[in-house]
Amino acid sequence: MRIKHTHIPYISNKIVLDMANSSLVDIKFPLEELRQNTEAILKEDLDKEKALDERVKELLDEQEEEMDFMQVDRKNMFWLVKRKLAPEYGVILNNEDRHNNLAHLILQDFFENDFINFNVSENRIKNMIFASIEDYLKNYAKIEEEVEEKINNYKRKLIKGSSEYELVFEKLYAEELRKRGL
Repeated sequence: MRIKHTHIPYISNKIVLDMANSSLVDIKFPLEELRQNTEAILKEDLDKEKALDERVKELLDEQEEEMDFMQVDRKNMFWLVKRKLAPEYGVILNNEDRHNNLAHLILQDFFENDFINFNVSENRIKNMIFASIEDYLKNYAKIEEEVEEKINNYKRKLIKGSSEYELVFEKLYAEELRKRGL
């Protein structure tokens, strides 16, 4: 599953909490600083992909008439062009590889800023960060279904996509995350 901008604070929080609760890591700075750095790394990664997506859309828009004439499926063409340009933008498209790279970047940032100490191999800490990302994304789908079910059971029906729906969704979603210790 892809990381979305709305996931960034939750993933960052989960990574930091998992590290704080681990006996493998000694944290030297306030958790908030670690969380902010983690958020910045995740945001930078998503911003690179957003720039790539915008460039691909521009290229496809330039070739719109030719694609219509040749009856090319825009969605398939989007992915072909995106795969071709991804290395140029520094974007890893395979989710597992991408999450592994993010875990490496986060660990590298923590180490370079002297935020943490650990007595085990770097790989174990990187794997812990990777597991935090993967665990959050796996739980996200389950939590989202539960929240949507709760909203559907409201007496007053909310329209999906409306600002009121989104506010209620975010509130219930955050509540579910707290219940699960995320």
